[in-house]
Amino acid sequence: MNTNPDNSLKYLVEAGGALNGSIEVPGDKSMSHRSVMFGAMATGVTEVAGFLEGEDALHTLQAFEQMGVVIERPGQGQLIVHGNGVDALRAPQQAIYHGNAGTGMRLLAGVLAGLRINATLTGDESLTRRPMTRIVEPLKQMGANITTAEKGTPPLTLLGGDQLTAIEYTTPMASAQVKSCILLAGLHAKGRTVVHEPDVTRDHTERMLRGFGVDVHSSGLTVQMDGGQKLQATSLHVPGDISSAAFFIVGAAMMPGSSLTINNVGLNPTRRGVVDILRLMGADITENNARESGGEPVADLHINGVQLKGIDVPESLVSLAIDEFPALFVAAASAEGTTVVTGAEELRVKETDRIQVMTDGLRKLGVDITDTPDGARIVGGDIQGGEVDSAGDHRTAMSFAMAALLAKGTISILDCDNVATSFPNFVALASGAGLRITEA
Repeated sequence: MNTNPDNSLKYLVEAGGALNGSIEVPGDKSMSHRSVMFGAMATGVTEVAGFLEGEDALHTLQAFEQMGVVIERPGQGQLIVHGNGVDALRAPQQAIYHGNAGTGMRLLAGVLAGLRINATLTGDESLTRRPMTRIVEPLKQMGANITTAEKGTPPLTLLGGDQLTAIEYTTPMASAQVKSCILLAGLHAKGRTVVHEPDVTRDHTERMLRGFGVDVHSSGLTVQMDGGQKLQATSLHVPGDISSAAFFIVGAAMMPGSSLTINNVGLNPTRRGVVDILRLMGADITENNARESGGEPVADLHINGVQLKGIDVPESLVSLAIDEFPALFVAAASAEGTTVVTGAEELRVKETDRIQVMTDGLRKLGVDITDTPDGARIVGGDIQGGEVDSAGDHRTAMSFAMAALLAKGTISILDCDNVATSFPNFVALASGAGLRITEA
């Protein structure tokens, strides 16, 4: 229960404990966003199981309801989306609010860019500070009428106009959101849209579009797709989100005495970097019952806690674990030796500057950490108790919580309300697994 006088949720995590038992984390957030979008754009009835009922994905659901799509919710994590194609979408009567969801905003901008719909996309204080020029520039090249606030941040305003023209575009950074935005705009563009990337990024958009009957070609770091294709309704099951599982994977991996199984985890090859990096640090992680669900690889993970070792993180794995680095910073703080992270400058433009927030917080907990423009140098050692500020970022809040497993005293974590955006039952699940966590 939130009893803070300033109405900001705080976590109190007592030192010690271990993570044991068998758990299942909420559905993948990236896939949940896309399941609603693609179902709404498709023709026919799409049934979704495993949908993440967190604030970010629910904002995307509500956005399409604003545009006239009928979406039933018969049970927890279940959706029935009645799609009538993109031409049936109607202009929202008021601004579409995305809360803290950068993925929802960037992808929806791509969906709407080629339609004859006027819309304004906005969000909370954190989202309205995040960069949108990276999607606005390619959309404008395609002919979209789209504007931002003065500094290239939300709100985004789209005015329906002429049909888009496909482009060949090289993204300046490795970003699945930018790639996906361009591809979704390309569905309504004349010609073939081609996107080249500097590094591998998650490919949920390509995989799920194929599941909805769209012909998408991927080769190396290039994706291409012809415009004018229509989506056909389907049924899909969203696996557990590896980004949510990451906190428990790290917590169990770094804490000797832990023995934890996490069932039904999505192990998309463009997302599994956290597992591969931890294994390089000596983690004992096994994958059981490997299978496929909705075109995505899935397995049950079993983690035994050991003493981790510091490493130089290969830059080839950085983009495959970009959202998991707050948790990996904690793993590095627990490791024997020094861990060096480079090539992770994208962390500075997430919900917060995650490099700075994790550096400031871990330093307050006695960790020897030095931040760099594109990463950090972390010397493993003792973790002390203390008070840290998550800066309203769900991933930094949950990462600091796991640090308490190896801490010498209680860790108090400020500004944890946004954990509900991706992991609404985090405290209950973590407590049941052995983390000594309470809300205040």
